Amino acid sequence: MASPFPGMDPYLEQPAFWASFHSRLIVALADAIEVALKPEYYVEVESRTYRSETEGGLLIGIPDMVVATAPPQNAPLIDAHNGSSVATQVKPQRVKLPMPEEVTERYLEIREVETGNVITAIEVLSPKNKQPGKGRLAYEEKRNQVLSSLTNLVEIDLLRRGQPLMQLDGADYQDYYILVSSSDQRPTADLYSFSIRQPLPDIPIPLKPGDEPVVIGVQPIVAGIYDRGRYDKRIDYTQPPPPPPLSESDQAWLTHDVFA
Repeated sequence: MASPFPGMDPYLEQPAFWASFHSRLIVALADAIEVALKPEYYVEVESRTYRSETEGGLLIGIPDMVVATAPPQNAPLIDAHNGSSVATQVKPQRVKLPMPEEVTERYLEIREVETGNVITAIEVLSPKNKQPGKGRLAYEEKRNQVLSSLTNLVEIDLLRRGQPLMQLDGADYQDYYILVSSSDQRPTADLYSFSIRQPLPDIPIPLKPGDEPVVIGVQPIVAGIYDRGRYDKRIDYTQPPPPPPLSESDQAWLTHDVFA
């Protein structure tokens, strides 16, 4: 069964679904691009790994049981026979420590078969890319390296939550965007911005100058993932979509047109 949304389904942004959707999208994009590439190119799934503090910390250790009638840790015990105080050793408390989490983020690279050179980098943003911390810093460093090189960049943001990675003058930002930056056209780039009411666009994947870009339809790819992942049976559409809240007009559209 198809998603009730014409384009990106915001319910897929829930933490319970996003990780699997993100992984499936990376693979599906690679497959869609690969079949359309000339023999002199290939697609590779790459990854970067960093250590990051989780929200609230990754906790280790198992807490000891607490007896409600126990005296305070530093209070002396009273000898029942003579009423005198008896000095006791202070016992340690079992505590939980915040531990750094090892995060692996996957992305795509289109490479030239003959040289192995990276021609195009394709990124699908994760929640950690859009919140302050090492995840954002690691991605921004990689992105700046790409934009300073001869490598093309395709950046796909299907997350409404979080801080945008950049604000471009004159750009009309909506819920989601796809940025296509051809190295030979910088500093200009093409920004596809769309709302939850619109289908995801067809986008050109730039290659080497002189080679025609590969055009892929992002909407059929996402629709296929939704179907194969059985998300229609797993998502509870009686609940509100994940944050941030929809605008009043989008909420009215959702109530009266999508779930009517």
